Amino acid sequence: MNLAQHLERAGKDEPSRPALGFGPQVLRNYGEVAGRVARLAGALRAMGYAPGDRITIAAKNCPDYVEILYAIWHAGLAAVPANAKLHGSELGYIIEQSNARACFASAGLDTDIAPYAPKSLERLIAIGGPEYDKLFAADPIAVVPRDGSDLAWLFYTSGTTGRPKGAMLTHRVLAAATEAYTSEVDTVSPGDPILHAAPMSHGSGLYIMAHVRNRGVNVVPESGGFESAEIFEAFRAWPRTSMFAAPTMVKRLVESSAECPSENIRTIVWGGAPMYVEDAIKALDRFGPRLAQIYGLGESPMTITTLTKADVAGRDHPRWLERLASAGRPYRCAEVKIAGDDDAPLPAGQSGEILCRGDVVMAGYWRNPEASAAALRGGFLHTGDVGSFDADGYLTIKDRSKDMIISGGSNIYPREIEEVLLKHDKVREVSVIGRPDREWGEVVVAYVVGDAPPAELDALCLGAIARFKRPKDYVFIDALPKNNYGKILKTELRARDARRCTSGPAS
Repeated sequence: MNLAQHLERAGKDEPSRPALGFGPQVLRNYGEVAGRVARLAGALRAMGYAPGDRITIAAKNCPDYVEILYAIWHAGLAAVPANAKLHGSELGYIIEQSNARACFASAGLDTDIAPYAPKSLERLIAIGGPEYDKLFAADPIAVVPRDGSDLAWLFYTSGTTGRPKGAMLTHRVLAAATEAYTSEVDTVSPGDPILHAAPMSHGSGLYIMAHVRNRGVNVVPESGGFESAEIFEAFRAWPRTSMFAAPTMVKRLVESSAECPSENIRTIVWGGAPMYVEDAIKALDRFGPRLAQIYGLGESPMTITTLTKADVAGRDHPRWLERLASAGRPYRCAEVKIAGDDDAPLPAGQSGEILCRGDVVMAGYWRNPEASAAALRGGFLHTGDVGSFDADGYLTIKDRSKDMIISGGSNIYPREIEEVLLKHDKVREVSVIGRPDREWGEVVVAYVVGDAPPAELDALCLGAIARFKRPKDYVFIDALPKNNYGKILKTELRARDARRCTSGPAS
């Protein structure tokens, strides 16, 4: 079934129910949104776009985002949401690689994209501009039927190494992910809001569907982004609000001095990267039992494992801290296993690559059969993450396989060391990498944001982990390199470290 049918039905059944919020105010109800979407879909079909054609959305968070996304589906087309923080050349690559025929862009982004727009792009439409506004004068159309296997969303990876790839998410994949979210992470009732402070092109946007299907309210901050004081004001204006946030965002909320009405928070779901235990405890202390974690990839959109609100808040459990350091247990809709080099399953306690299969896994990579075959070999998605299950089925993610350090023949997982170093009150952020070494193969190096004395960090490590895991060097920097989603770029950090070793610390 076409995902757009959820909105069409809501518009008919409950036209006066709030659907879109902007800042503290209701912007439009379901009747209005469904009508605008049907007219915009009519305009897209009148332009000659046929079922399956790709349409890019290169936009900052805005209420229009929801309408454009659903209009694309309503017309039987496939959406290509792209991060608005990317450079014009990067956006041009995504448009070209997806062979998108049109692009909706935030005002200003259209001019950034224009010099890099491929010849295949027929229209570059500025959201809110005259051409955009005229589209809503078209005759409305009915939802174009689609099959569950038809492409709905081309989800471009964050591209921390090399060019981003387009994970093909079908209507079935997104429907399964929506069901998983509402049944296992965050119950959504009619009228429940979700606040989109994280990019709607990625994590936060994947929860739009759950709130449309269940007739909640998709709310966008007036700034279109993330400001702690504004987030807290939104919580005050919208009771029972949920929000998806990267761990760095949660940390900023915890550290904010602004007053937060925690009783109005339904759920803060963190994902995109692991949250360190110390940070999770501080968030729990500040916001109460309203936190949940999800683990997934663009290739299996946030639907591999989940650590529920009960798990996060379960201080009385004898293994609470171990569970808090984990990524939770597999969703009921996913089959997850830990595998060795031969893809054979490994028993609990042993580390290997995390593999997943089910309706929540992508159909493959767009126009990349070689990468598709490698990622989906044997019928399982190969995540590239290393982890292990405990006896109760909780998954602990050790690290990305490419980030594992091998020193003197021993495997060392950076996150384990980072967890220890973050216990020091003068360490704000840390990232551990391996530095090539002739004698040991690699040695452990910690890049630290903060001013903790190295001797104290050494003592902290020696009191918690094996001596061979202790960093051999501490490098203090003002900020860690990150991508547009807040993920630390260890590839860049390793390159910086190589330059430092070649040219000396002053470089």
